[in-house]
Order: sequence, then structure tokens, then C-alpha cells
Amino acid sequence: MTGGAPIVYRLGMNLPATAERAPGTASRPRRRAWGLRLAALAGLAVLWQLTATVMDNPAFIPAPAAVWHRLVQTSTDGYSGYTLIEHLGVSLRRILIGSAIGVAGGLLVGVVMGTVAWVRVVTEPVVTFVRALPPLAYFSLFIIWFGIDETPKLWLLSIAALPPVAVATASAVGSAPTALVEAVRALGAGRWESIRDVVLPSALPEIFTGIRLAVGIAYSSVVAAETINGVPGIGGMVRDAQRYSQTDVVVLGLFAIGLSGLAIDAGLRLIEQRLIPWRGRS
Repeated sequence: MTGGAPIVYRLGMNLPATAERAPGTASRPRRRAWGLRLAALAGLAVLWQLTATVMDNPAFIPAPAAVWHRLVQTSTDGYSGYTLIEHLGVSLRRILIGSAIGVAGGLLVGVVMGTVAWVRVVTEPVVTFVRALPPLAYFSLFIIWFGIDETPKLWLLSIAALPPVAVATASAVGSAPTALVEAVRALGAGRWESIRDVVLPSALPEIFTGIRLAVGIAYSSVVAAETINGVPGIGGMVRDAQRYSQTDVVVLGLFAIGLSGLAIDAGLRLIEQRLIPWRGRS
């Protein structure tokens, strides 16, 4: 059989003729799922419009048309001197840098915690303590230390992203298959080789879950990171609009954050599928 044949045939198993799928059958559940999502979005839009009409208070619930008008306005004329894309781009850059630092630190801490018992005993309470803290709790401290420019924002996002990756990595590394580790060690592999060739590949699915959680937490912390001197930035735009009760700008900013967050998570899922094709398969 060729390399692209179904795995059941490569294993020498036979399927009955009734098990063969007709062309296009596999895509039907996907089309149905997209149809349900679009119908749900349409229903939410109708409910939003009805609520805005009944309330008749744009400062409380702006109508969809008002938010759309603000989208067009901020995309062309801008808000506080910057267009919506510029605000979003600055926030995404902060999230990218902060998440990258936090993920790298979390991977390092998690691998050490998962492989060295006494390090885990010492560091696990600290990581759990930091994970329990809300971002604003230590953001004020960073402002005192580093001022109000980019540095405290990046520190905040980095610290927020580190614990989920560290916890997931330590758990996955600690539960690596002992038999395989002992086998490669018996074949002459050193400690680092066994971690690189056995432990980390087996831990990748859980590690990637931690990375997705970390990026999501960093993204949700961007508004807190941009409460001080956050313009340009989508969180700073939302914060500034809140001061002046510009609810349509706040709603627009929330949509921008949520939709770009969905896009980022979809990208991470795609990378996960490419790097861990065996996930979910026995």
C-alpha cells in the first residue's frame, strides 16, 4: 500500500464495503457545523438589535449599526490619533513579545520542575502563587519599578503567560512513559538525550494546551497592561472610551480583541496539528 492509504489498510485490516465513505461525506459535518455557527451569530445579532431597540439607550447598549459606524470611522479617521488597525497591531505586538517570553520561561521552568524533584518542591508553590494573582495585583509594582512605558506591560504579559506553561509542562514531563525512558537510557542515551527524544515528544500535546492557555491569558491581560499609557493599543482605546462613556467604541474594541483572539487560537491549533499529528489517535 502507498503511504497515503488509510491506516487500517496499512495495518492489514479489512473494512466492509459499507464502511467506505462516499466522496464529500466527510465534509458534511463540517458544513453543518459552520451552518450552525452562522445561524447562532445571526440569532445573536437579532437579539442584540431587539435589546438595543427596547432599551433605547445608546450609552448602555449601542445598536449594531452604531458599532458598525464606529468601525468605519476608526478605520479611516482613527481614534485618539490612531486607526483601529494601528491600535490592534500595537496590542498584538505586545502580546506576541510577552507571550513568547512567558512561554519560553514556562517551558524551561516546567522541564526542570518535571525532571528534578527538589526543584519542583521549591518552585511549585511559587508558580501556583503567581498563577493565583490577578494581573493588576502586580502591575502596579511593575509601574513603580519600570515606569509607564513598554517595559511594565511586557513584564505583566510575560508573568501572566508563564505559570500555565510551567504547570502543564511539569505535569506532562513528570508523567512521561517510564519504560521508554529506561529503554533509551539502557541503550546509552544520556539524561538530556532521553528528555529530548522521549520525554518532550510525549509531553508535547499537554505542553501545547498550556501554551494556548498562556496566550489566552496574556490576551485577556492586555486591557490591564494598557490601562496606563496604553494608547496606541486596543486595550488603551477601550479604557479611554470607557472614561467618556463611548459604549460603541468599547463594544468595537471588545469585538476586535475577541475576533483577533479567535484568529490567534486558530493559528495555534493549526500549528499544533502540524507539530503533533498523532494527538487524539491511539
